[in-house]
Amino acid sequence: MKILIVGLNHAPEPVGIGPYTTGLAQGLQRRGHEVTVLAGKPYYPQWKPYPDHGPGRMTTVEEGVSVTRVPHYIPVKPSGLRRIAHHVSFAASVAGPALAAAGERPDLVFTIAPSLLSVPVAALAARRAKAPLWLHVQDFEVEAAFATGLLPEESTVGRIALAAEDRILRMADFASSISPQMCLRLEAKGFRPEQTYQLRNWSNGAFDFTSADDSEYRREWGIGDRKVALYSGNIANKQGLEIVIEAAHRLKDRKDLTFVICGEGPNRERLKELAEGLENIQFHDLQPMARMADFLSLASVHLLPQIVGAADLVLPSKLTNMLASGRPVVATAAPGTGLFDEVEGCGVNSAPGDAAEMAIAIAALLDDPDRCKTLGLAARQRATERWSQESIIDAMERRMAGWISTGRNG
Repeated sequence: MKILIVGLNHAPEPVGIGPYTTGLAQGLQRRGHEVTVLAGKPYYPQWKPYPDHGPGRMTTVEEGVSVTRVPHYIPVKPSGLRRIAHHVSFAASVAGPALAAAGERPDLVFTIAPSLLSVPVAALAARRAKAPLWLHVQDFEVEAAFATGLLPEESTVGRIALAAEDRILRMADFASSISPQMCLRLEAKGFRPEQTYQLRNWSNGAFDFTSADDSEYRREWGIGDRKVALYSGNIANKQGLEIVIEAAHRLKDRKDLTFVICGEGPNRERLKELAEGLENIQFHDLQPMARMADFLSLASVHLLPQIVGAADLVLPSKLTNMLASGRPVVATAAPGTGLFDEVEGCGVNSAPGDAAEMAIAIAALLDDPDRCKTLGLAARQRATERWSQESIIDAMERRMAGWISTGRNG
């Protein structure tokens, strides 16, 4: 089958949505399908253009997949309105290549939100190709913007954005998302159950955690034999990382513990300011993929904070590799949310926004090595059972074949 994928994020972006779009495209190509990807120029998570990608449009073939990257606006400080401009610019830039690719008559057009504003472009391409449109929702962008304060819900812009989201979602013939709760949100927004599908993000099976060795990191960063509470990933509003700084304040007298935050994003400098004077916290850049198993094994516990109200709007992609590392997770999630369900049984859920409870959860785990080991083993087993890349793409391929045959009459 011929598959056209339209998605803002793609490799070489190391975190976020990019690795999953890349892995899906290459996985389908390995299964014998002809895959074309239209993506933006890489910029995430630094929100800066990558130096080895020039300003113009560029097409390459990567693992058999044709990848065209188009230029777009990248805001230095991604506020609400600037993010909208960012997504509008990608939609405008990808329109020409998408309509041209539609002339090759793909059997399916697959598009990813973010960026929701590029969905109308994908819909036009699907219509021209007489192919169904599959929308995959990684984040509910508008509601996440409300939850993080990037966009005031009661503002005129907020109301317009919500109405536009409803209209845009209805352009798709089928839709998927990454957790059961997010799939239910799709149904609440008008999709029938038979039009929805859970397409999980997967853990990276290339990371060899069985032979991982964190000794070099401990030496490089002067950690010694201290226990490590680790956060790695994007540093932006929806993570609510201020709670980690407050937990570090509360645990500053523990000489056996250090907090490590690795990542880049618009909130990093503010977090460093909040942590000024703390001796039990370190900031580092994202680590190279080649060292990822050793790096993630540095954690005694992984930290996964999320702001109140965002737990069913996004499911952090970083969770999959945290679990695969065989270390317990301390998350901030309320009962009944998707994140709570994913962490329960292989980590500890503390109340969103409650730094005191998060600090207590971290300390209690570190003081109970047997429980840490039990939860870590459960985490690794869950990653194997629920987040195997090959089984996820195999199941997605079967659903894809069914939906293509159903087409617009489904």
